[in-house]
Amino acid sequence: QVQLVESGGGLVQAGGSLRLSCAASGSIFSINAMGWYRQAPGKQRELVAAITSGGSTNYADSVKGRFTISRDNAKNTVYLQMNSLKPEDTAVYYCNQIIVVDPYEYDYWGQGTQVTVSS
Repeated sequence: QVQLVESGGGLVQAGGSLRLSCAASGSIFSINAMGWYRQAPGKQRELVAAITSGGSTNYADSVKGRFTISRDNAKNTVYLQMNSLKPEDTAVYYCNQIIVVDPYEYDYWGQGTQVTVSS
């Protein structure tokens, strides 16, 4: 059994910063890609940022230069540092980890954390 627990969401003024964390626990053999997605009311879930096991990163155009994804493999944790936040960043943020529970690979999601940016 594997669980992902997210933390770090909240309410912030435009221009502010937040840091999201997502820690995996359980019968983990290894973790491949990790990522953050978000879903605003009335919109589809979209990829915000992703990081491979080798450290390569990918960002949505809307967050490039403002958000940074990182991972701590020893802690099975992925982070999303969000700077210069805008009201349009308001959404529920979900982490995603591709985890190998020997011998198979599974797609796990966090419970979601609300990020609200006021203007």
